[in-house]
Amino acid sequence: MIEIKNIHKSFGDVPVLKGITLGVREGEVVCLIGASGSGKSTLLRCINALESYDSGEIKLLDQLVDQRSRHIHQLRTQVGMVFQRFNLFPHRTAVENVMEGPVHVKREPVAQARREAIELLHKVGLAHKVDAYPHQLSGGQQQRVAIARSLAMKPKAMLFDEPTSALDPELVGEVLGVMRTLAREGMTMLVVTHEMGFAREVADRVCFLHAGLIIEEGSAKEVLGSPREARTREFLRHVLTQRAEGPHANDGSTGAAA
Repeated sequence: MIEIKNIHKSFGDVPVLKGITLGVREGEVVCLIGASGSGKSTLLRCINALESYDSGEIKLLDQLVDQRSRHIHQLRTQVGMVFQRFNLFPHRTAVENVMEGPVHVKREPVAQARREAIELLHKVGLAHKVDAYPHQLSGGQQQRVAIARSLAMKPKAMLFDEPTSALDPELVGEVLGVMRTLAREGMTMLVVTHEMGFAREVADRVCFLHAGLIIEEGSAKEVLGSPREARTREFLRHVLTQRAEGPHANDGSTGAAA
C-alpha cells in the first residue's frame, strides 16, 4: 500500500530525514512517535507529495510519488490527510466543507455529494451539525469535519499528523474515537501521535523516530511496553512525565508502560 525506501530530505543544510525505510500494508495501522523535530510530519508530507524528497523512493498503490508526474494529483486523491489544524473553509457549512472535494475535484453531482457528505457527518457523530459553520463548532467537532472531508474522497489510506495536538484535553477523546472506528473498519492508517494509549490500543506497529531515523520498530506492546533502545525509553518516560503533570493527567488517553 505505502512503500518508503531510503528517503532523504533536507531543508537547506539541515537534514531532516536520513534514510527512512518503511512499509504499510493494506488495512494496517502504523503509529509514528518521537520528539518534535524528529521528522515525523515531514515524512507524511513527502508521502502525500506536499513536500518533495531529495533521494530514495516512495510508492503509493505501486505508483511512484513524484511531484513532477502528471498523475500526482490523481494519486493524491487516493490518500487522505488530516492535519493538526482543521483548515476548514470558514464561510461554508460543515456539509459544504465535506462536499468540496467530491464536487470540485472528482466532479460528482452536487446532490450525490451532499447525500454522501451527510452520511459521513453522521458517521463521525455530527449529524446534528450538518448546517453549522466552523465558528459554531468546538475544536473536536471541527477536526471530525476535517476527517469526514478527507473520507469524502474515498481514499485507500489516511495520514494523520497529530490530529489531537491543537485540541483542548476534554475534546481529544471524541476525535480518537472516530479514528478507532476507522481502524476497526480496516482503513489503512499512518498516524503521527503523542497519544500513547491510542497507539497501544489501535496500532499494529509503532515506529520511534529520532533525528530523522527510525530507531525502533515493532508491535505496540513491544515498543511501548518493553522498548529495547535507550532513546525510546527516555522519550516514553518524558511523555509520561508530561502527561502526569499536565492537563491530560486524568483523561485516560495517553497511558503507556515504561
